[in-house]
Amino acid sequence: MQALITLGAFLLTLGVLVSFHEFGHFLAARLCGVRVLRFSVGFGKPLFTYRTKNKTEWMLSSIPLGGYVKLLDGRDRSQQIAIEDQSQSFDQKPLWRRSLIVAAGPLANFFLAVTLFTMIYISGVPQLPAVLQSPPESSVAAKLGVTDGDRVIGWQDLGPRVVPISGEFTPVPSWNALRWQLMDALTGGSGFALELRDPSGANVVKAFGIGDLPKITPDNDPLRSLGLLPRATPLDEWDELKLNPIEAWGFSCQRVWLISKVSLRLMMGMLSGKTSIKQLGGPLSIADMAGKSARVGWQPFLAFLALISISIGLLNLLPFPMLDGGQLLYDAWELVARKRISISMQEQFQKVGFLLLISLSLLALFNDLQRYLSP
Repeated sequence: MQALITLGAFLLTLGVLVSFHEFGHFLAARLCGVRVLRFSVGFGKPLFTYRTKNKTEWMLSSIPLGGYVKLLDGRDRSQQIAIEDQSQSFDQKPLWRRSLIVAAGPLANFFLAVTLFTMIYISGVPQLPAVLQSPPESSVAAKLGVTDGDRVIGWQDLGPRVVPISGEFTPVPSWNALRWQLMDALTGGSGFALELRDPSGANVVKAFGIGDLPKITPDNDPLRSLGLLPRATPLDEWDELKLNPIEAWGFSCQRVWLISKVSLRLMMGMLSGKTSIKQLGGPLSIADMAGKSARVGWQPFLAFLALISISIGLLNLLPFPMLDGGQLLYDAWELVARKRISISMQEQFQKVGFLLLISLSLLALFNDLQRYLSP
């Protein structure tokens, strides 16, 4: 039964996220006057095809590991475009419209993440309180006097400053919110201050300067080195975070922005060697987390969908050929050089991009196999 739930959650995850991403391209193309020839969920042999009056094919294909939108495009050598249809061709549109169509896919993923988080916060979600456990003796928090039972009630970004600004603390509603703020500070190299309420009810402020922050390396847990870890709290003592629609939308936008910053820095850390490539997960990891979150409840599953949607949006913005970010890089070249990259050159880049994506996919799959087959 668990295997069926995992498989169903995995297929639902891919179906929702891929469809939404491609629908972003589709909607932008239609708004910009470009004809969409095909909208496909999945690759390979078509299982179901429906053709609309505007000649768009809606297709469900046999391999549910992606999807695509095919546009009318004069630079596609497989297409023969009649003279009367050229005005609807992608390559005939101004640069800003072409760039908007390309960027609309990742933007749709970020929009979906904000919407999913908003649904969660409107409905009300239990949150682990930001109550800290006793920090390890050698940690930064221990040296600053943080003790067991201290509750974080306020956050202030110090940047290069050493002394906090009195009264300018942002409320911390939960450990989850604090964790992302901590990761933002650690990955961005920015000092911060915490307003704490100790078990006696007294408020104190602890400042963590830039020089106090531990370095992120593949071999250490930065939060443990920092010494800020949550105390185990019974579920009946958790706080409920429930917001009205406007507050929920604003809080969700902040959350997606914060998660995006941290995730992008961690991706860049893999390239520089600061973070381990073993953190890279593939389809097995996604399927496992999808199944686990779905079994816990609809709110954890929506939160998982939001996180994966952010990851897909960021991944597609990377400047690799075959990804949306690669096409945006071509557009940037066209803007500066005032001429397009030749079709032959673009095809060569596509081959390189394909090899990079295959290598990345194999690495992610290898990590999955090591993670789940190792004793």
